[in-house]
Amino acid sequence: MNIKNRITNLLKVKYPIIQGGMVWVSGWRLASAVSNNGGLGLIGAGSMKPELLKEHIQKCKAATEKSFGVNIPLLRKDADELIKTCIDENIKIIFTSAGHPGKHIDILKKNNITVVHVVSNVKQAKKSEEVGCDAIVAEGVEAGGHNGSDEITTFCLIPQVVANINIPVIAAGGIVNGNGIAAALALGAEGVQMGTRFAATIESSANDNYKKKIIEANDTSTTLVLRKIGNARIIKNEWSELVKKAEENGASEDELKKLLGEKRERLGIFEGNEKEGMMEVGQGVGLIKEILPVEDLMKKLIDEYDLAIQRLISLER
Repeated sequence: MNIKNRITNLLKVKYPIIQGGMVWVSGWRLASAVSNNGGLGLIGAGSMKPELLKEHIQKCKAATEKSFGVNIPLLRKDADELIKTCIDENIKIIFTSAGHPGKHIDILKKNNITVVHVVSNVKQAKKSEEVGCDAIVAEGVEAGGHNGSDEITTFCLIPQVVANINIPVIAAGGIVNGNGIAAALALGAEGVQMGTRFAATIESSANDNYKKKIIEANDTSTTLVLRKIGNARIIKNEWSELVKKAEENGASEDELKKLLGEKRERLGIFEGNEKEGMMEVGQGVGLIKEILPVEDLMKKLIDEYDLAIQRLISLER
């Protein structure tokens, strides 16, 4: 893989591979390892208070001299404080999600921060470009965790977003290997963001039980739940079946919120409760069969990508 494009230039990385900023997964160890191996590591601030985020940023800076960033879900009540922490710690790349970036764009650009926003449809992508985002992540419904209500697949979403905006597009949702990277670039994306594949690494801060469930999963192991209060793709378990039955019986938003409770993601991802927790993973999970160190995974992804490209070239007549 020898790619020079707007994403590698914008993010100052060797490879256009971004590790998703996942809650309870993406701490400083994972982010620094990805950055040290040529990708862009992201610290996932969605499960952190400002003081903990500050600690992870400082540890990441000590562990890498390479470019890294922070992912901030804008629906967080303390999103302003998390952004202030990033500014105070001189973070220069912020990925925003779950909200409208326009509310925060002025303060971010005033501090010379590269802003990348996660979207799930063309309308959101256009708005992100209009308010001044530098790039967008177009995430298909195959992705683990929270997804857009339109449920557009990655294969359909990427080319439509690319056709409607001028800023660079990063593809996300179901991408777990080099073949997926090649496919995303063929659709017009200039980079990829990968979550589940990096969750199943040695450096991931997720519980070993969660990682084990990833490598045991197959193509039908995930399900979408909580459509009324925000789509979430997770591994099927006893709790997801309970939610499914409630949804089939017409459960209200309040009833679903009660079923969700608090810290359901922590219970599944960080504490490893495979029966009652939310274990968020993408639909490509069936292709993940080993837990690797990030260094080995990055080499594998690059080799797979190169083989995929060579295979396509060999088809030419």
